Amino acid sequence: MATEVKVPTLGESVSEATIAKWYKKVGDAVAADEAIVELETDKVTVEVNAPVAGAIAELVAQEGDEVEVGALIAMITEGAEGSSSDEPAKEEAPAEKKEEEAPAKKEEAKSAPAAAPASTTASNSDHPLAPAVRKLVEDKNLDPSKIPATGKDGRLTKGDVLNFLEGGGSASRAPAPAASAPAAPKPERDLRDGEERVKMSKLRQTIARRLKEAQNTAAMLTTYNEVDMTNLLACRNKYKDGFEKKHGVKLGFMSFFIKACTTALKEWPAVNAEIDGNSFIYKNYCDIGVAVGTPQGLVVPVIRSAEEKTFSELESTIVDFGKRARDGKLGMDEMTGGSFTISNGGVFGSLLSSPILNAPQSGILGMHKTQMRPVAIDGKVEIRPMMYLALSYDHRIIDGREAVSFLVRVKECIENPERILLDI
Repeated sequence: MATEVKVPTLGESVSEATIAKWYKKVGDAVAADEAIVELETDKVTVEVNAPVAGAIAELVAQEGDEVEVGALIAMITEGAEGSSSDEPAKEEAPAEKKEEEAPAKKEEAKSAPAAAPASTTASNSDHPLAPAVRKLVEDKNLDPSKIPATGKDGRLTKGDVLNFLEGGGSASRAPAPAASAPAAPKPERDLRDGEERVKMSKLRQTIARRLKEAQNTAAMLTTYNEVDMTNLLACRNKYKDGFEKKHGVKLGFMSFFIKACTTALKEWPAVNAEIDGNSFIYKNYCDIGVAVGTPQGLVVPVIRSAEEKTFSELESTIVDFGKRARDGKLGMDEMTGGSFTISNGGVFGSLLSSPILNAPQSGILGMHKTQMRPVAIDGKVEIRPMMYLALSYDHRIIDGREAVSFLVRVKECIENPERILLDI
């Protein structure tokens, strides 16, 4: 009996994914609930398990294909005995396929770039649009038949629509003169010796799109300050051993900065708000996103109601997020929402930078490297551990007075950590 394997529900607002890696090939034996494929969405990677035990009868979708939620991706013959998975063979197959396909793709790009729009016009109309694609097309009042499609079987993807818009496309559903027809997509250039073409992952595409959207939409401005880390370092050194012994987690800097930010956000609520159409949405909670760098790209898991958590709860959550982010195990619900973000470029040695907003949020704090520098203290020059802080904010909702005052409040809390505990 053949059992279908379909793309599961991937979370709110996620309607498609990319086949990142097949763990099994046709003929391989699988156990019930064994992971057989890895899907990559624009937010996380998800493993799909076999619903029954048996053998892989067919792989309907190949690595690199874009698939919609509910789409059929494999067939399993239930109860059949398959062969054990051969890792070397699995690694060689894609390489051979790439070698066979590369000349054909290059030849196709050279010989018929101008014919692309004509060939996709018919195929676009033959397939129903995915929900996310349909919404984007309707919002921008586009004619899908005019957009070159690169999805499987000529399907139109969200990336196709975004690329069309970025390329200056604005084809309306209303009739337009022939002269205004969209130009053919720019063919990929030939590679030189020593160059390698690697397709952008969906996560990287989303990062690029969201960062550019933030720059194009928000009236983004950055204000800077510096903080003397002397007292915070002394506090941490004094209590770190006892803290770790009691709570089983190390005492870091991030928990202090999160607490300092939640204190400042209560006093300057505009920094914790967002713009929705012609309205401001003020939030009576502090869901703090903590930017985490991974080999796949930057992700921002969210600590819910951070203002209510203890230092040990914050540190434990941060450690857990970091580990699961690097393993690609974060859930969709853990990376959605958020009212304010903290990014620590100092862990990579950054001395000063201007962080980009994490839309639709209106503020993001950039931490940096702590460095010993000469500063004037009571008319004398002293060498102190100093850190530059940067607050990027949306000037449409946050005035300069609010932004500067927020950052000064964070500075005060860090330079005198007892302020956080005493709420003064």
